[in-house]
Amino acid sequence: MSAVNSPENLAKSISIEAGELLECFQWSADFDQEQVEAELADVVTYCIHLANKIGVDLDAIVMKKLESTKAKYPVELARGRMTKYTKLSEAPE
Repeated sequence: MSAVNSPENLAKSISIEAGELLECFQWSADFDQEQVEAELADVVTYCIHLANKIGVDLDAIVMKKLESTKAKYPVELARGRMTKYTKLSEAPE
């Protein structure tokens, strides 16, 4: 396995590119749409590359995560609230 394309280096690259995406919003609510798209594409590309490298089915893990989130944050309890999932059974604030 090439060190350049190791899972560790790909994960680092995701973080670096995510930082570059965040820079697009650093000092203003206004942003350059083309620059945001370019940086977002970099993040997604590295995520896809990492998933392929480690044999992960992205569709499957995203669906699994959505189901997990749905279970933690039932719509009837979570809608309109910024409450941690462990406190959702409590009455709304």
